[in-house]
Amino acid sequence: MNAKAINFLFRKNTENPKTLWFLAVFFFAFTPLALSVESVQTPMNGRCVTNVMAILYFLLMWLSADKLLRLLMMHMVWLSYIGELIFCEWLKMYHYRTDGIPMYVPFGHAIVYASGYVWAHRNWAIQSDALIRKIFTVLFLLSFLAVGWWLNDIFTLVFAVFFFALLKRKRWQNLYYFIAVCVVFIELVGTYFNCWAWSEKTFDYLPTANPPIGAVFFYAGGDVLLAKLVQKLNQNHT
Repeated sequence: MNAKAINFLFRKNTENPKTLWFLAVFFFAFTPLALSVESVQTPMNGRCVTNVMAILYFLLMWLSADKLLRLLMMHMVWLSYIGELIFCEWLKMYHYRTDGIPMYVPFGHAIVYASGYVWAHRNWAIQSDALIRKIFTVLFLLSFLAVGWWLNDIFTLVFAVFFFALLKRKRWQNLYYFIAVCVVFIELVGTYFNCWAWSEKTFDYLPTANPPIGAVFFYAGGDVLLAKLVQKLNQNHT
């Protein structure tokens, strides 16, 4: 891609906020559709279809976003792939229904991030920031305790502490809550369709539900790393 093409793609007037908002909302319909195609109930070429669906959805969101969100999405793809290598391939915390990391996964991570980002930056979300923060805090706390108690999900109880500690450090930004909602949704859908499954005991020690909602901590940690990386890159270019 030449310099003129790159400049065109990053031009501010190529933003389409209405399309981006539609895609962020439609995320909750797109996810079960795409993962049901990939699931074990479909022929092997179902994954190829899901790969194409995820890449196209990513491109639609990317082309509709502003420059900052484009950078975040672009870097999320390779950053999340590294995370997959660490948590899936190395630590064996979960596994996909076939060997290796499916192509749609890193693009899916970027879609999850962008969807939560868009929800968090809506005017109503900004204006009701304090109220939404209180609601999210209570709901996540109750959810963590519920699955920990009834499902013996010690993984979630442990990493819920780290999740809230991270949020406190980031001044309880609702961005991480909105992204966490998208994360919990896609984890529930993905495990329902058997696209991936979490180990019964993480690190051969911690009893873990399938999926453990405490996994939001690892997503939040990746989001923080992503934001710092993009901020550093922007500083280097100014």
